[in-house]
Amino acid sequence: MGCTTLLVGRKASADGSPLVARTEDSSNGSFDPKRVVVVPPEDQPRVYTSVLGHLRIELPDNPLRYTSVPNALPDEGLWGSAGINAANVGMSATETLTSNPRVLGADPLVELVPESGTPGTPDHRPERPGGIGEEDMLTLVLPYIRSAREGVERLGALLAEHGTYEMNGIAFSDVADIWWLETVGGHHWIAKRVPEDHYVTMPNQLGIDSFDLDDADGEGRDHLASPDLRAFLEEHHLDLTLRPASSTGFGAAPSSAGGSVINPREAFGSHTDSDHVYNTPRAWYMQRTLNPTSEDWDGPGPGNRPDSDDLAWSRRPERKLTIEDVKDVLSSHYQGTPFDPYSAHGNEAQRRAFRPIGINRHNALAILQIRPDRPESSRALQWIAYASNPFTTLIPMFTNVDEAPEYLATTTAQVSTDSFYWTSRLLATLADAHFADAIPLIERYQQRTLALGHAAVHAADGAASQPPHSAATGGSSAADGSAGQNVPSLLAEANIAIAEQIRTETDQVLAAVLHTTSNLMTNRFSRSDS
Repeated sequence: MGCTTLLVGRKASADGSPLVARTEDSSNGSFDPKRVVVVPPEDQPRVYTSVLGHLRIELPDNPLRYTSVPNALPDEGLWGSAGINAANVGMSATETLTSNPRVLGADPLVELVPESGTPGTPDHRPERPGGIGEEDMLTLVLPYIRSAREGVERLGALLAEHGTYEMNGIAFSDVADIWWLETVGGHHWIAKRVPEDHYVTMPNQLGIDSFDLDDADGEGRDHLASPDLRAFLEEHHLDLTLRPASSTGFGAAPSSAGGSVINPREAFGSHTDSDHVYNTPRAWYMQRTLNPTSEDWDGPGPGNRPDSDDLAWSRRPERKLTIEDVKDVLSSHYQGTPFDPYSAHGNEAQRRAFRPIGINRHNALAILQIRPDRPESSRALQWIAYASNPFTTLIPMFTNVDEAPEYLATTTAQVSTDSFYWTSRLLATLADAHFADAIPLIERYQQRTLALGHAAVHAADGAASQPPHSAATGGSSAADGSAGQNVPSLLAEANIAIAEQIRTETDQVLAAVLHTTSNLMTNRFSRSDS
């Protein structure tokens, strides 16, 4: 399983933007080249057929324009990964999650069943399509929603109708809120609104640790779920919460007694030995980094250890969080602990004990930022990095455009430094082999390029707020604060300019790291021919 997700509520972020961030990672031994595209309404299919599930779904006729980070090689489908639509709603799909046999026995996953037997004979069984999965979800949902909550509702309806063949977590964001949806079985789901002053850490494990069924059945202020979730829990005895002796069950107990609140992690999730080396250490390190003084993270107690099963789903950070904080956390490899694979501290067993967040098989990182202090026409930014995060940088891209910059979009199967994906892959591979010697070059590159990115965003924001040079410029009206500028065109030019600046910097650091690591090759010899 791949991927790590970090969600930051608007009151926990430095500029008041809800932040949705996820690394899309390949399975062990495989790498999926990625590219960024902008999908106009006319290119959105009206009938969608999944590659892996063989499922055919008719789509509405009114899609919005949206961004996507699909696979460059579509042999396994689109895998849109993350994007923001024309209504400034973001979606990240998906974080692969775990489950348990009780849930999967009660509501089995909807897997593709191939055709068998000979047509026209009694033993013939026609193909049975699978449900929807990570391959499909962004394409099926993002073009049709105008709020984060609508995203939950649309995906929930699709899950109820078609089911899914895998357990997944999906984030939706708008200018005010982030909602997190987790699938629980083949057709059931739960969703929770991220507290505005909290962040959420999500490795590949079902994460929500408290869920109010009364709220989900009623107002739905902070909780939404499949309409029959309460009956599903009762019928299959999935709720494991110990309740007061006076309670006859969560359906009968009053809310004041906690009868409506369940722990989904216990009901629907897993607590396996593999979780303790693959999943929980990542949540532990993210929370350790963002709340360094709140807990004794390295103490002997059981509450806050890398293998703890009850790390909080969400926490209030000790200070407001930035784009750089998000990038650093999702690039981390247990720095400052014996578990860092690049450290000289600890022993080899410790350095290989846990799955790092910043792993070799990152495909892409997307950070979705919806800025409340900007006009709707320039509010949304999608920050993009490719390949192994400890060695890469982010390129900011305004999403109210018709086309993505070439440097982000032109990934093919051919390795080429004309592609940000392939250049990032090459840089990471060279630097990894001689980490201590290359990382100073990488850190200077990251600081410079992130500074260039912020400067470019500030400049574009200022330009979008200026009066038009002439009435002929057309475009957005002054009603949204754009003062009559052709904002999409201006933002597209800004995207290209910053991508080209970062292309130059990336080429330069690649050359520097190549030179450094060439001088450290195993077959070097100090005596020259001169």
